[in-house]
Amino acid sequence: MTEEFFLSKVFSESMQPSHVIPYYFRAVKTPKEEDITITTLITENRFHVFDRLVTNYQGPISVTIHVADDEKSRDVLLSKLHDLYNGNEYMKQYVDVHLVVDNFERQFNMWRNVAKFFARTNYVMMLDVDFHPCTDFRHAILNNEEIMKKLRTGNTALVVPAFEYADLQEGLDFHTFPTKKADALELVESGRLVMFHASWKPGHGPSNYTHWYGTNELYKVTTYQYQYEPYVIFPKQSIWCDERFVGYGANKAACLFELYLSGVDYWVLPNDFLIHQTHEYLEDARRHERRFNKKLYDHFREELCFRYARNFILNDEWKTEKADNLKNTCNKIRGFSQAIKYFSSMK
Repeated sequence: MTEEFFLSKVFSESMQPSHVIPYYFRAVKTPKEEDITITTLITENRFHVFDRLVTNYQGPISVTIHVADDEKSRDVLLSKLHDLYNGNEYMKQYVDVHLVVDNFERQFNMWRNVAKFFARTNYVMMLDVDFHPCTDFRHAILNNEEIMKKLRTGNTALVVPAFEYADLQEGLDFHTFPTKKADALELVESGRLVMFHASWKPGHGPSNYTHWYGTNELYKVTTYQYQYEPYVIFPKQSIWCDERFVGYGANKAACLFELYLSGVDYWVLPNDFLIHQTHEYLEDARRHERRFNKKLYDHFREELCFRYARNFILNDEWKTEKADNLKNTCNKIRGFSQAIKYFSSMK
């Protein structure tokens, strides 16, 4: 069995043919298993932002880079990639680079899965490259035994609250970003710093920013809803992002919905935060792809509810805390109660 054939099955829900090249570059440093790998994805136009992230984080990173499958553009991109990797010592020390070579743009969930699949630590952080980690959450977590116990249970995901500047121009220079919660709170009070995508409250609202402003304690997300898409740290041994979501809209929410349904609770870190670095969006593509993915996401949620319910029942987990998130989320679906009775009768 060739590696290419094996990986075509691993990522078989993605658009094919697609050629995955793992560890095109491999970090010199071997990370400890009990560490946190940032998993992310980048295209050529975000190389400079990724360079900042690597220098800032100075920890394990697993990144997927999409390469268009035509010789001319491929050679140009790889030349730039070599310059990027060899121009930053931290890149060589900490970053594993994986390539996806095909003709399909914006297979975001497939790219996320590639980065996660080849991560070499027990815990991963699913992060978009344009977010700047303002605090050293990695060492804060690793040095906190209470938090690490939660992560080791396998049923905890840690949320790092995300912000953006109200005046998007202020988000262009990461050098000016606050590095302490107290400084961030001053900007919040002045109205300059706000919840990321504040106009779309379901995206980050369940993190309860009002509570975050006044606490120093880890706290649980108690108002989860299916459009919630925070940036989270969670065990690598967990769900995979559904690769049927291609393009903008619902792709990350779908990952996090399945993570929640599988029995994982979200807990918000009280002293750490990210800030979005302003950049332009492909608005026309976003508008169309969001419409397509919304339809897919509506069906996807029902599908997951029935699939996980059946799994929990047949594995004798239906009456455990692991199934609580599913029960609270799926109980209003038409036919759900009847399906539970049927699955229970199969035992």
